Amino acid sequence: MQKLLGSLMVVGICLTPLTMSMFAQNSWAQAENSQSQQLRQLIEQAQQQEHQNKHEQAILTWQQVLTLAQQLKDRKIQAQALLEIGSNQDDIGKRQQALESYNQALSIYKEVGSRSGEANTLNNIGIVYSDIGQPQKALEFYQQALPILKEVGDRSGEANTLSNIGIVYSDIGQPQKALEFYQQALPILKEVGSRSGEAKILNNMAFVYRDTNHPTEAINNWQQAVKITLQIRRELQQSDRQDFLKDNEGSQIALVDFLIDQKQPEKAYEWVNLYTTTDLADYSRLINAKVANPDAQQQLEQWNQQNRQLESWRQDLSKKFTVELSQRINDFQAEINKSAENISRKFPEVAELFETTTTDIAQLRANIPDGTVIVQPVLLENSIAIFVLTKTQVKVIKRAINPKELDTLITQYSKKVQMAATEDWSDDSLKLYDILIRPVSGEIEAAAPKQLSIIATGKFRYIPFESLYDSKTKKFLIEKYPVNNLTRISSRNLQDSLTNLQVPRQAVLALSNPFPNDERNLKGAEKEVKAIQQVLPSSEIYLNNKATLDTFKTQAQRFNFLHIATHGCFISEGCKSLKMDKNTILFADKNLDMADAALLGLKNVSLITLSACRTAITEESNGAEIAGIAYLFERAGAKSVIASLWSVNDDSTRQLMVKFYENLKQGMSKGEALRQAKLSLINNQVYSHPYYWSPFILIGDAR
Repeated sequence: MQKLLGSLMVVGICLTPLTMSMFAQNSWAQAENSQSQQLRQLIEQAQQQEHQNKHEQAILTWQQVLTLAQQLKDRKIQAQALLEIGSNQDDIGKRQQALESYNQALSIYKEVGSRSGEANTLNNIGIVYSDIGQPQKALEFYQQALPILKEVGDRSGEANTLSNIGIVYSDIGQPQKALEFYQQALPILKEVGSRSGEAKILNNMAFVYRDTNHPTEAINNWQQAVKITLQIRRELQQSDRQDFLKDNEGSQIALVDFLIDQKQPEKAYEWVNLYTTTDLADYSRLINAKVANPDAQQQLEQWNQQNRQLESWRQDLSKKFTVELSQRINDFQAEINKSAENISRKFPEVAELFETTTTDIAQLRANIPDGTVIVQPVLLENSIAIFVLTKTQVKVIKRAINPKELDTLITQYSKKVQMAATEDWSDDSLKLYDILIRPVSGEIEAAAPKQLSIIATGKFRYIPFESLYDSKTKKFLIEKYPVNNLTRISSRNLQDSLTNLQVPRQAVLALSNPFPNDERNLKGAEKEVKAIQQVLPSSEIYLNNKATLDTFKTQAQRFNFLHIATHGCFISEGCKSLKMDKNTILFADKNLDMADAALLGLKNVSLITLSACRTAITEESNGAEIAGIAYLFERAGAKSVIASLWSVNDDSTRQLMVKFYENLKQGMSKGEALRQAKLSLINNQVYSHPYYWSPFILIGDAR
């Protein structure tokens, strides 16, 4: 179990001797009675609760395990239960209670002669003392644990305890001693195949180098740590990826922060862009998104199977270390990495699913359209960095910020702006403008952009940036510039648009209101597409039971503009009232699973408009669904997507969309056409509230 100690992502590692199922094996084999069966079930339940970070519940369940183990007179299980209780108590900050539980466990382990259990408990006691600010006491217990771990041949435990000793020396101001112990731990972690432990040690060493004024070594160690983390992340199965993403971004944040402080904004942005791209690849993996090329899909599936085998071997190694298994894992890992490189080379369209190296900033800048300024805010530890990119330069401004307060501000603004009857949104809009735009307003104005592009990550994706209000000029951001969103800068998305840029055919394929006779009825959307056809008479519309997915697939390649005025469900729990699963779009025959979007073949499509999406912001939201929609359609070939952050009034939506297509007909770019359509609503007293016009965001190429 891992704890945060000291500064950002300096990690102390708790140890447990063996899994409970192994530890209790003898008792269960000897006593197959109702109590032992109940004990087995309780242990599995407690382990599941720990995996879900339900520590209070886990404590209660382990206490039941303890009671039953006492009845069975199994001292080893009693000790293990106490060790687990202490670990969970430590996780929720009950340090003194954790010490009491650990000391009880320690006494039993000594009594039964379990040297491994004794050593691991000593290590965990050391972590508690480190947490409560008693480093010398922590050091005392670590130094008791270390020789025992060497004696029993627990190489992983030895490495973790060496690391924890290094943390203590770092905390008490002895950086050279800290490095000495980190450097002892590192080769052992490599030997036992603990890549996550290796990444944590490299991260901890980077902090020491930073604090002792060795910037080159700090950067090198952080870069190694981030690369390992990305490699681990790409190999994880769907069920494990989200927790990993939350727990392992510290080294990347620290690296970017330090590069900014070292006046290396270009290098910092290379890592920011890499994480932006892999974030989207993660979304694709989380929903099991397919790729269009069947050969690439087959090789991806084979690669995933290899990773499942590798993970199984790693679990075996964590239970019992052997040199042979460690070597087999290392060899197979090298084979899998080589396979990923070959797949990326052979099928460039899937390379981002494997990407673990940065793209040169000059290559990224070359893909920025002329006259475009890109703004990307990046949340760091206790500050926010705002990058401004043009074709010729990268600048960054960093400001101190309270992350929790900013998170609250974003959440409440997103909710308030969705209520047309209230004006409470304005204060929050002003605050967000001052945080996200004003610090770089000079850089933006100096570039005189024809298009302002926002790359939003995390909860920033829920902000309609164009609705942010400047208290000095008394203008919304959209009144100053056309604003669009980009999912990221890659070597493919904008460059593909540049090479394939052409005058689109002025016709729309529109599908709408597939279920007019139940609660899914979208009568306003039906009027919307009929009005669009009046603007562009060559358009084709399919309504009600004719609005099928098969029709969409058959007809889509004939049109540059696709307009889907039906429900889209991108809420994590699904949309029960609409009879829709998450990450789906409603059609009359069957829903489009976004995992299959790449199979649509949309190479000639300039724009897909989704005018009735449903997304939702919660405390745990990170906006992946919003960027993910556009990203998956981009992978299918579409140049850009218009999606809505919330469901909007029918009449205002119809007016906005009709005006948008009228503007396109007059020859405006997509970005300017949408801007002018929104300005027409802002100047309409009935629809001037951002609720009506700001949820529709253009994601992708705005030309």
